[in-house]
Amino acid sequence: MFSGLLDLPWWGYVLTTLAMTHVTIASVTIFLHRHQAHRALDLHALPSLFFRFWLWLTTGMVTKEWAAIHRKHHAKCETPEDPHSPQIFGINKVLWTGVLLYVKEAKNRETIQRYGHGTPDDWIERNILSAFPKFGIVIMLAADLLLFGVWPGVLIWVVQIAWIPFWAAGVINGLGHFWGYRNYNCADASTNLFPWGILIGGEELHNNHHSFATSAKLSAQWYEFDIGWMYIRILEILGLARVKKTIPTPKFGAAKAHADFDTLQAVITCRYDVMTRYVQSLKAIAQEEFAALKAQSGDKPSVKELRRWLAAEDSELCAEEKRRLASLLQANKRLETVVTMRQELTALWARSTATREQLLQQLQDWIARAEKSGIQQLEEFSLRLRRYAV
Repeated sequence: MFSGLLDLPWWGYVLTTLAMTHVTIASVTIFLHRHQAHRALDLHALPSLFFRFWLWLTTGMVTKEWAAIHRKHHAKCETPEDPHSPQIFGINKVLWTGVLLYVKEAKNRETIQRYGHGTPDDWIERNILSAFPKFGIVIMLAADLLLFGVWPGVLIWVVQIAWIPFWAAGVINGLGHFWGYRNYNCADASTNLFPWGILIGGEELHNNHHSFATSAKLSAQWYEFDIGWMYIRILEILGLARVKKTIPTPKFGAAKAHADFDTLQAVITCRYDVMTRYVQSLKAIAQEEFAALKAQSGDKPSVKELRRWLAAEDSELCAEEKRRLASLLQANKRLETVVTMRQELTALWARSTATREQLLQQLQDWIARAEKSGIQQLEEFSLRLRRYAV
């Protein structure tokens, strides 16, 4: 049996396989995801060409199709039009057969034409990469057989081909919308799987990504690590990349007497920080109100339930929880005020036809009512809003 040009110990084959699959992961997260789908960074032609050829050899994916499907996922997230939401299809289907959902959506010409704009359309793409998408993985099989021999080569090739369908199409698209922790209460169900984005190139920090989709950096907290961002910084130092946008860091100045357009811009830009702080205020209010609720008769929630209800989006509550919360708010005007004002605050950055002048007036009115509410947490929060700066 032909042993191949490289005669390695068993652990040498394992390390080689992990190294090659990691290059594939880096190619997906840097080139396909952050560069092509979201335009979070510009890449020099040299690394772009390398990533394109490597993905052709190891995945057979077409750049335009991948970018289009991913953009549609963001545009239609957690709706019946989402190509691969576990909230719609179920976690088992997405986790184990997510690649089939990708293949199905890739055949939807409307999706590709509507969302696939701006991807490579040069001679190489038209005549090689997109024209013969599966030919690359055949070349990779031949290379693996030549380098490692028949059985090691076949096993290494199988792992290479299965790596992205499982980890990206399955784990990220599945578990990344089902299990984990959340830094930001964005509208969809995205989660951070682990704070250390190493195995899947930083894509583990999926909630951070969905909250700031155009950020080239996926880590947000001091304890989070995004290895894909490390590679991007190295490319940037070498002059092979240019970062366009990262997760905004809140800035604060002296509290203004009246919110202005700069305050409005800062609040909208840092909306997730704003809402995180507001939810913290809600939890403090919930603790205070729970003491009063204990003296009342009837259907009372636990303090844990009350905190979760106040912090959750409406879509995150079941029908029974919504009913109990509505009944509670009707009987407790203090809680009703903070919940209603949370909804009004969120409306500032929701998509609407309001002008900048109208949004500023809404913000100023919100701050004025918060300061006159008689609720200490709202009064303190209104002061914080007036300190946000660009």
